[in-house]
Amino acid sequence: MSTSIPSGTSRWPVSPLPPRHTSWPYTPSDFRRSDESPDTNFYGPARFVTHIDDNAIATLRSYYGEVLPKQGRVLDLCSSWISHFPPELEAAAKTRGERGGLEVIGMGMNQAELAANPILSSSHLVDLNADPTLPSPVTDLDATVCVVSIDYLTQPLTVLQGILAASKPGATVHLILSNRCFPTKAVGRWLRISEEERVKMVGDYLHFSGWKEIEVVTLVAPGSGRTWIGGGSDPLWVVRGRKGEA
Repeated sequence: MSTSIPSGTSRWPVSPLPPRHTSWPYTPSDFRRSDESPDTNFYGPARFVTHIDDNAIATLRSYYGEVLPKQGRVLDLCSSWISHFPPELEAAAKTRGERGGLEVIGMGMNQAELAANPILSSSHLVDLNADPTLPSPVTDLDATVCVVSIDYLTQPLTVLQGILAASKPGATVHLILSNRCFPTKAVGRWLRISEEERVKMVGDYLHFSGWKEIEVVTLVAPGSGRTWIGGGSDPLWVVRGRKGEA
């Protein structure tokens, strides 16, 4: 099943992110954090909150409705109690286990949050900074999403390589970025660079982990207080790529 990104149909501005380095440009110090205590401690308490505003959530739901498959397997990386999927994908997930249904797999750091997420068909409690290896049941993916969490991964290259290996030919990955974060747990370089450079940095992650057709979609324009489909405040980008055909 091919889940290639629709070409020329997006309602949002899309720009290519061509390779800009010939070798991995980052050092271990770029991924150090001010709080290097175990992440299991920090994420231990359940946080039943949203990390982007309502307008950004509505825009993200609309984007998901445009690009995600309605059948197959989708990985919600760094998942929580809510995945921001639109009603049509929630309906598809209710038919999971049936022919044509959608299976959504969650991977996160808090068991209570994962258990409360109604769209997940299964979930895995995983600390990817302690061990960036994906659980063995996570295979045959048609798409992967990660909402405002890529900045917390200290080994993003290994994680994204693992997702690529677990994905079908033609599968897509969608890394959603905003300007909110837990600063003590975000990697150091993330806090030192501009929003534009963060987008390019995540593009580098995808390029060096083997993803193709890398581009950025601007869902909520930064600094303008508006979105491309309404009003809003939190900026929102998607850095996305596609696995090449076998």
